[in-house]
Amino acid sequence: MSKQPAKEPAKQSTAPAAAPSELEQFKTELAKKEIQLQDYTEHLKRLQAEFENYCKRSEKERKDYMNYASEKLIVKLLLIIDDFDRALAQMKNLPAETKKGIEMISKNLHKVLDEEHVEAIPAVGQKLDPYKHEVLLQTESEKPEDTIIEELQKGYMMNGKVIRYSKVKVSKPKIGNIKTEDNSN
Repeated sequence: MSKQPAKEPAKQSTAPAAAPSELEQFKTELAKKEIQLQDYTEHLKRLQAEFENYCKRSEKERKDYMNYASEKLIVKLLLIIDDFDRALAQMKNLPAETKKGIEMISKNLHKVLDEEHVEAIPAVGQKLDPYKHEVLLQTESEKPEDTIIEELQKGYMMNGKVIRYSKVKVSKPKIGNIKTEDNSN
């Protein structure tokens, strides 16, 4: 009988020895699963960010395309507006009804420009800006050099982008007013 109790404690000592190795396996497996979960979470976050960027980029491209299409039409419309502006300047001998009709059409065309965020580029009296103005003529003047003294064709910007440069005449110093280093001594 003394042999049986000796066998029982031996069984109990082997069972606790097996449990820690299983526990270690579970801990190792759990650590692997946590790492895998972390990897999947990071991958999901990257995919989500990429998708959000894709949506933003697609929306921007769509707006750019629509603006480009509008821009082409507006540039063509500017030629007609120029004609109406010239007609308004020459309407002295027209009947009042005709003047009123032309003025209304011109006003409606300018209203369309406003709705499309098109604005005229300021020119006369301004300093030359090569990003907005195209110099066609230079003339001697008392005004500072590169001051715009006449606008030959109005320029326009749409949504902050130049769609037609102002064609201008700028001042240059008079030849007699140019001082050189030799004359100043």
